[in-house]
Amino acid sequence: MAIAFYRWNETDENTRKRIMRRAQIDIDGVAKLVQPIIGDVRDNGDEALRRYAKKFEGADITNIKASAEEFARAEHNLDDELKSAIKRCAENVRMFHVKQMENVEKRWMVEIEAGVWAGEQVSPIDSVGLYVPRGKGAFPSALYMLALPAVIAGVPNIAVVTPPTPDGSIDDATLYTAKLCGIENIYKCGGAQGIAALGYGTNSVPKVRKVLGPGSPYVAAAKRILSDVMDAGMPAGPSESIVLADGSANFDNTILDVLNEAEHGMDSGALLVTHDEALAKYVRDNMPAVINSLPPKHRDICVSVMSDSESSYGGIILTESLDASIALANEYAPEHLHLKVRDGEKLLDRLKHAGEILIGEYTPSSLGNYGIGVNHVLPTGGWAHTYSCTSVWDFLKRTSISRCDKQGFEALKDDVCTITDYENFPMHGEVLRRRKV
Repeated sequence: MAIAFYRWNETDENTRKRIMRRAQIDIDGVAKLVQPIIGDVRDNGDEALRRYAKKFEGADITNIKASAEEFARAEHNLDDELKSAIKRCAENVRMFHVKQMENVEKRWMVEIEAGVWAGEQVSPIDSVGLYVPRGKGAFPSALYMLALPAVIAGVPNIAVVTPPTPDGSIDDATLYTAKLCGIENIYKCGGAQGIAALGYGTNSVPKVRKVLGPGSPYVAAAKRILSDVMDAGMPAGPSESIVLADGSANFDNTILDVLNEAEHGMDSGALLVTHDEALAKYVRDNMPAVINSLPPKHRDICVSVMSDSESSYGGIILTESLDASIALANEYAPEHLHLKVRDGEKLLDRLKHAGEILIGEYTPSSLGNYGIGVNHVLPTGGWAHTYSCTSVWDFLKRTSISRCDKQGFEALKDDVCTITDYENFPMHGEVLRRRKV
């Protein structure tokens, strides 16, 4: 098993572009395949959703919306240890987002000059759709990461879509977590068809104003296509990470940290970026044994992600210096950045672009993914250059508010008229000149 190993200053331009683009390449390619599915759901609604459930999940769906009986059965069936773990981790996430909300000023105004006030009013979005993926398993953590900030922000209408299991149900952990978060409306439809249902609405699934949640290239492509009918939210596609390390990192732990995100899927990006050649070679030489210790399915995924092939986005990148590693990480703008360097916190001001930064040997991605409290729904594909981690702000919007009294009106009028005359908007000026005050 050969692990991809790149001396970055010697790596050809095409390989660099492939690694930097990662799964965005796949999203570009599937957009044409997704378009007919979206059109079918738009035109045929629930009937199309049932057909795609049969086609993609092998499920015969009767009720698309989960029933109260299904919620109760899920809670009864679920193992108590798992319920306890979900409760604890979800509570940390809830506390983190409650603290965010405490810092949200619902309405504020400031006197800009005498008689002139300007400010903002913050209010929740009317309706949001949350996409909870399945594919390689059930992900209740994705549900509480999305649902809790939405509920805390005060969104009145929340709809969750998720692929059904082959028996036509929603997995117990997802239903249990939905109830724990206060979510009642959860629908059995995933993939591009689930996103389309939220975009257009069907007899069963409500149309929403915004959708959030991670997913496959098909989900990401559907969001992109539907961005003209709803806010497609933060781009959250296949998982990706950079472990940025120097020689102070524990070498064996670093192998585990790289593979942490690699096991998500064959379209994952999982990189070790380091200027320490001893660390890079140790990880390269010893990673195959760790991969071979995994169950067959996850072993195959990690082999694919970490191989040196044109369809893989993982590997080890050896740079010339810590400065070069930082520059590469900033350009890549990873979903997850695990910082394992000496005095790492001193580098935070230099690390400008990442969905999250996990600092040190005792903060592996698994803790951030599930239970620290920070949100694990993060921008992928380089979108951390402009998008932020999921927070209550994803479910809120700001409205400008302003007020002038007579003194402020008179003081501003002439200068504003001068600009309206220059820009040739006569009525803009006359509404001031002719105003009865």
